[in-house]
Amino acid sequence: MATVQRFEDLLCWKKSRELTKDIYKTFAECKDRGFRDQIQRAAVSIISNISEGFESGTRDGFVNYLYIAKASSGEVRAQMYVAYDVGYLNVEIFKDLKNRAEECSRLIASFIKSVKSSPNTGLQRKREMSSDERKAVDFELHMKRELARSSPKLYGKGGSVADYSAL
Repeated sequence: MATVQRFEDLLCWKKSRELTKDIYKTFAECKDRGFRDQIQRAAVSIISNISEGFESGTRDGFVNYLYIAKASSGEVRAQMYVAYDVGYLNVEIFKDLKNRAEECSRLIASFIKSVKSSPNTGLQRKREMSSDERKAVDFELHMKRELARSSPKLYGKGGSVADYSAL
């Protein structure tokens, strides 16, 4: 599995973005400003915490932010019940938004398990090389360069060897 390079590529982020947009649209005309602001803030918290956690650069930080995003999904669901109970939503819209908030929560929970069980820990969860591993790679590159220099017919004129920055 390839390392995700941007939080925008995460399915849980994409789904929470759609949910947030639809919550804003659904409650745009709601006269209850306190309720409207609360549900919008909770929805924004889902997408924001996924993003912020991804950018935190560490697995532990990311997992912590994912738990906060999952908790915000629960808050959105609770607000959906309030909206339905007081008559702000009809049953179809209530079920749709609540189900989508549940989907976000499930996706985040699944992603938490994946991140926690990953061997990658450093920036963007890539495992950092130990100094011994770096020395071994340096030695291997040195040997490849020597071979390339001493065997131009095999490696071509000016044959080059990549460095380990791409590893």
